[in-house]
Amino acid sequence: MLREARLRAGLTQAELAERAATARSQISRYENGSVLPSLETLRRLVRVWGLELGFRLYNADLEDHDATLIAQAQRLTPEERVDRAVRSVKHVYALR
Repeated sequence: MLREARLRAGLTQAELAERAATARSQISRYENGSVLPSLETLRRLVRVWGLELGFRLYNADLEDHDATLIAQAQRLTPEERVDRAVRSVKHVYALR
């Protein structure tokens, strides 16, 4: 899913690595499944894609609900993801 999200965002491994403050070789390891990113690294990657870490990581049900949410988010263009994030932030601040 990491590779798919990167490709949908139109980023090379090197570009993603630079934006997420990690090594390109580490991105490659995440994508091929030889290493799992830490939660903090995952947060940085998600932010680079303009997504939110709104899908559940605690007791995640990757077979059903969460995989669907991730797939839906990946179908959005980078501009749509940024728009969604901006609307979400505005909504949160409007509630305060």
